[in-house]
Amino acid sequence: MRPLTPEVQETQLNDGSDVIPDLQPQLTPPPSTLVIARSVPTRPRVPVPAPAQNEAPAKTDVPQLAPQLSAAETSAAQQQTSQSLGIAEKNIGASEGKTLNAAQQDLASKVHGFMSEAQEAARTGDWIRARNAAKKAEVLSQELAGSF
Repeated sequence: MRPLTPEVQETQLNDGSDVIPDLQPQLTPPPSTLVIARSVPTRPRVPVPAPAQNEAPAKTDVPQLAPQLSAAETSAAQQQTSQSLGIAEKNIGASEGKTLNAAQQDLASKVHGFMSEAQEAARTGDWIRARNAAKKAEVLSQELAGSF
């Protein structure tokens, strides 16, 4: 049973008509274009000039910081660097003329990179960096030699 309001009579309930009016919401459609408000003006686009074909990028010489080593430490680092580079060169030489798979080619490339880094560091007198790079080249070259 539902409660009846005084205006609704029993005859209105029995005839099947609804006492509640059919309400349709009146919505305004959203704007058709999206407008973005900027609080800051857009930055102008300045074309970047392309470098000339013959010009090489300027390499700036950044000073490297290296710890000061005693004469004995420097001599030991030089000897270790030379020994590691010799082993790496011997191991890389063993791969010459062989067909290398992708992993072996990657190892060989890394060994060459570390050897170059060690030689460059030795030229600049950074024997700690030279020794570390040469040792990495040695270890990777041994891994490469063991994969044949």
